[in-house]
Amino acid sequence: MDTDTIPVTGVEELEKHLDELLADPTLPPTHKLFDDVELQLTDANIPPLIPRLLPKITEILKQYQQDPAILCSLAVKLLGPLNFTQILSLASEEALIQALRSPAPSANILAMTVLEKAARSPSDAAILAMMNNVVTNFLTQWLSAPQVEVGEKGSRVLSDLLDIDCDTRPPDGVSVNGMEIAVRKPPGQGLLWRRIFHDHDIYDLILSLCSNGTLGAQQQSLAQGRLLRVLPRLAALNFRAVTRTDFADLNQRHANFSDNGGLLHFAALHMVDKEDMLVHLNLIDFFEALLSIQRITPFSTYKMDTLTKLVRDATAQDNVLKAAILTLPERTVPEEAEDLSRFIQEILHSQ
Repeated sequence: MDTDTIPVTGVEELEKHLDELLADPTLPPTHKLFDDVELQLTDANIPPLIPRLLPKITEILKQYQQDPAILCSLAVKLLGPLNFTQILSLASEEALIQALRSPAPSANILAMTVLEKAARSPSDAAILAMMNNVVTNFLTQWLSAPQVEVGEKGSRVLSDLLDIDCDTRPPDGVSVNGMEIAVRKPPGQGLLWRRIFHDHDIYDLILSLCSNGTLGAQQQSLAQGRLLRVLPRLAALNFRAVTRTDFADLNQRHANFSDNGGLLHFAALHMVDKEDMLVHLNLIDFFEALLSIQRITPFSTYKMDTLTKLVRDATAQDNVLKAAILTLPERTVPEEAEDLSRFIQEILHSQ
């Protein structure tokens, strides 16, 4: 007998328990009921359970006062076969925002799992781009959540969303050391890029969370590290978008520089306190990743001029960074070391 056709046992008991949790949000969950059902789930037997279980879980999460991890785990499993627009018919924008704002990391990851679905098609990414409050709360939680797993999930989701939405993607894709950075796929509509890089309020939000001390020193360091880790991939997708901005006023407000240098310049030159050893190490990793990736992206005079000035300004009073860049070819795969060394020397000797 096909195991996918075997009925899932324990669903009725779980439904009853969900009704109890809905009636009394202070009740602790009975983990065994959730585990027994979740362990039986497959892509084939999930669809008929979605209308029975998911609406109740969504309603419970809106008011639940206990740790929602077991509820979120089951919800993630139930969402597996659904696409982004199907999920939006079951969960409102308000429910997504509430999950993103939750202090529970499991709820944050559940919401980010929903947003991750929009990275499967350019049309879904375009729909998400229109959901301004969802995008704002996603970026806020990505940068301000103290939990490493939330930060890492947010970084992956943001990068994948901007990848699928990119309207200037390299035609042959980009990979470094065997790791795909920009996948070869049809161009997107660019609406999410415009939402993040050309919306004054959202751009203001990113700069403020990474520079103003509003998060506290430790969390600000985490936020800066998260931004530094996604930028090399974003620069491979749309170099101009991350190196120029229309918001020189925000650069002045948050980092005391008044030109139109983009998020790349903000992060590389003006964001980091180099006395903070951890963030300085993140900055070195950022430059190493940026240069490794930009070596194999399509050539342009604008790119080379921008990188030359960026590296010159960043290393002017940072000998540790300069030494790390010069020795980077020694720490890359042998088949790419010579070309990378030539690329770095070209940038350094253009100064």
